[in-house]
Amino acid sequence: MAKEKWIVNREISWLAFNHRVLQEAGDPSVPLIERLRFLGIFSDNLDEFFKVRVASLRRMVELDIKAKKLVGGNPEKILKQIQQIVLEQQKEFEKIYFRIIDALKRHNIYLVDEHSVPAEHEEYLHRVFHDKVLPALNPIMLDAEKPFPQLKDKSIYLAIKLTSKNPEIKKQYALMEVPAKEVGRFIILPQIGKKKYIIILDDVIRVGLPDVFSIYHFDDFEAHTIKITRDAELDIDNDMSKSFLEKISKGISERTKGQPVRLVYDHAIPTDLLNFILKKLELDVLDNIIPGGKYHNFKDFMKFPNIGPLSLQYKKVSKINHPAIRKNTSILETIRKKDLFLHFPYHPFSHFLDILREAAIDPYVTEIKMTAYRVAYGSKVMNTLINACQNGKNVTVIIELQARFNEASNIYWSKKLQEAGANVYFGIRGLKVHAKLLYISRKKGKETTRYAGISTGNFNEETANVYVDIVMLTANPELVRDTGKVFEFLESPYLPVQYHHFLTSPVFMRRKLCLLVDRETKHALAGKDAYILMKLNNLVDQDMIMRLYKASQAGVKITLLIRGICSLIPGEKGLSENIEVYSLVGRYLEHSRIMIFCNDNQEEYYIGSADWMTRNLDHRVEIFSPVFDKPLKDELRKIMELQLQDNVKTRVVNKELNNVYKQDGKKTRINAQMKMYRLLNNNG
Repeated sequence: MAKEKWIVNREISWLAFNHRVLQEAGDPSVPLIERLRFLGIFSDNLDEFFKVRVASLRRMVELDIKAKKLVGGNPEKILKQIQQIVLEQQKEFEKIYFRIIDALKRHNIYLVDEHSVPAEHEEYLHRVFHDKVLPALNPIMLDAEKPFPQLKDKSIYLAIKLTSKNPEIKKQYALMEVPAKEVGRFIILPQIGKKKYIIILDDVIRVGLPDVFSIYHFDDFEAHTIKITRDAELDIDNDMSKSFLEKISKGISERTKGQPVRLVYDHAIPTDLLNFILKKLELDVLDNIIPGGKYHNFKDFMKFPNIGPLSLQYKKVSKINHPAIRKNTSILETIRKKDLFLHFPYHPFSHFLDILREAAIDPYVTEIKMTAYRVAYGSKVMNTLINACQNGKNVTVIIELQARFNEASNIYWSKKLQEAGANVYFGIRGLKVHAKLLYISRKKGKETTRYAGISTGNFNEETANVYVDIVMLTANPELVRDTGKVFEFLESPYLPVQYHHFLTSPVFMRRKLCLLVDRETKHALAGKDAYILMKLNNLVDQDMIMRLYKASQAGVKITLLIRGICSLIPGEKGLSENIEVYSLVGRYLEHSRIMIFCNDNQEEYYIGSADWMTRNLDHRVEIFSPVFDKPLKDELRKIMELQLQDNVKTRVVNKELNNVYKQDGKKTRINAQMKMYRLLNNNG
């Protein structure tokens, strides 16, 4: 069987995932301001997609790499498909945006532009422009003979055409960065009666253009937004005299000068101005040149102001304290007695911080070890580890410097940790450390108790408010031993390590996963019950997909919850008719990885950090841990069953990639994320 025929290209599948985010923006049942924020998430996702995935495809084309096997098709053809899909999604985006703006008016919220500013606001707006905006503006006059200015990757610019009715005054072009970081993208205008008004910074600048160019004699100003997206791949030089830290730091600074991979522009821009820009930027047919609306950098809409009634936002939900974690009680002692799951974002992240804080001041704790992949900028986790150092604990942190777009924060905290006396390791050359692990050793007298935290997501208090993840806290000697073995490997990578229960990448995980799938296949062929129930972010690895197809053909019932990319095609007769795939995209970002194997009705449960992607299975340090505790197994079973009952936010993943909502014919509407909250609030 030719693999390529039954493998969906990962880039095309990812665009289908991002379309599910766009569907949330278009869903009338989602509060209006949250819908604007979903537009921001969609836009931010797309930016990263172009910086990373499209940039990689472009490099393959430019270097004439025969990459059909690597990317599941001809790179140039895939780039054209991407362009077509993105243009279609852009049209849908614009329609949704204007529907939301119209709907806000029904709540007396008006988003005005330079043409619709009420007369009552004109004086106030000019004052804001002169006091706050004008000092932050740095216009550049463009000249055909001069080099075009370097456009920054994360910024938006106003490309301006200046003309005069006087035929003796020649037209000119100018460029101006929109100072969103310095001023803020949204300016709230004074309320008039019950009506609330917001204007976007871009339009405030348009209002003030005559003042910006007052020394000239132009009387007409056309300002249109442009935005460049650059290749985000870091170039790491081979200078052996430099530390890895120095190389990553240099790579971050050089990233802003990466090759352009996309130009987005206001479709109303004058043709002569657009052609001037394209010529100066030397963009060619390989570049994705995307016409769009008036506004770009929609990621700023993720921070759209909270104005209007509370009904325009998600109803705030209180964090649920874990019933086993009580005030003035040792959490480590609680974990010693029984295994626990922390479920984020439902449980407060402070529970995890409390564990670190207790370990930092407990006189009997001797050692704390942790992996760090994406570290929050104001990380309380890192501050607590620094505090542990100050309390004399032996602290070891494996920090991944190459966590894309998190490098700067990780570098900052690695230096802070080193200054505090922590042992800081930067992983293993050629392998990103993606496993999320905590290890604590406590010695009292002759007794040593060790604890482990095994997580599906980052130890990050910012993402823990949005990402659905699980942290297993355990003192089970078998699991703690394997956790310690991972740290041994990371600290001394050339020493052989033997794991008893963990599935670990890059050496053992793929082999073990194959054995688990093959065991279900053998059971099905023998007439026994056989099924696989699995929740992942992404399913891409071709060899693992082919193995799932083989299991399906043998009669194994396979149900998959895949939030993002799914390169497997379910429901194909003779191939995958026993496979169902669903994707849940809602208020929170589903991020946990869970696997359940029937095992002849002696179910085996696993949680971990790895998706079924080649990079996770072969080129990263990852783990899947078994779950031994019966109550925790029951929790995982409830989670999976609940998510499969969802008929509000679940889409069916199919060959057409058309994101149809799951229809089960039931009158009762089940939103799995909200029901999960109620389940935990009732203590299970």
